[in-house]
Amino acid sequence: METRTDDFYPTRLERPTPSFERKDPVVHSTGEDRREGPLSEPELEQYERDGFLVFNNFLDPATVRKFRNDLSAYEEDDSILRSEGTITEPGKQEIRSIFGIHELSDRFDRLTRDPKILAMVRQLLGSDAYIHQSRINFKPGFHGKGFDWHSDFETWHAEDGMPRMRAVSFSIALTDNTPFNGPLMLIPGSHKRFVPCVGRTPEDNYQSSLKKQELGVPNDQDLAYLADDHGIKAPTGPAGSLIIFECNTLHASNANMSPWPRSNLFFVYNSVENQLESPFCGNKPRPEFLGNRTNTEALTPIERDEFQRTGSTG
Repeated sequence: METRTDDFYPTRLERPTPSFERKDPVVHSTGEDRREGPLSEPELEQYERDGFLVFNNFLDPATVRKFRNDLSAYEEDDSILRSEGTITEPGKQEIRSIFGIHELSDRFDRLTRDPKILAMVRQLLGSDAYIHQSRINFKPGFHGKGFDWHSDFETWHAEDGMPRMRAVSFSIALTDNTPFNGPLMLIPGSHKRFVPCVGRTPEDNYQSSLKKQELGVPNDQDLAYLADDHGIKAPTGPAGSLIIFECNTLHASNANMSPWPRSNLFFVYNSVENQLESPFCGNKPRPEFLGNRTNTEALTPIERDEFQRTGSTG
């Protein structure tokens, strides 16, 4: 496959290619727009340096319980289990991920439009945004499988056609995240470099990659270099905690061998100025629940009503 002239981040190549510095800013707002949002300047500087931020107790316990009740109902719903957007564990009928969750639940949809969240998104992306992807990741106790090291942007660029690094993920813990139940691991500073990956992407790769990702995984040498240079962080915290991470931050999670399940909610916001093009791997676009191409109008905030915070973002 020939590299496109508009491809600033070539990947899925035939042979290994050295990593290189990102060509996009980390925080896209400038001047007064940067100063007006809910994130403080020290928090913005930390996000620029590390590629992520952590806020414990972002949602209060009563709100988290309502989301967990919804989650339990989804696990018992055969129609959701059979849905194309529901990914099960390899060789099992246990749910691994449910995609498009904001379109299944009014409660989840309202959370995506929370005024404080959208203000942070605007501060980080420098524009209005829409939902590129939403999902719940499950890890049942004792045998929930892990997720391999990867940059989300690498996949969204190659398989969805996201042109530039102007997206951000919000991950909210619906259960306690402990050192033992497979918490999210991130390599601080890894978002500053793009690591091209090797291998032609087969059509409908998502049908296997969402169960176990084999393409779009950085090589061991690049991973070791970045981890040796920056370390690895595994933020933990109570249910309701929030992790905000930049689209190119390398992350992974271990299997859950503890008896305690781990469930996290993810919203991915993409700038309205960064809408999807043809996939850079040359394949047809993935389904809408993985890469939204239809509902791309700017999200408008709603009243907080039940989404009262007990934490602070500065």
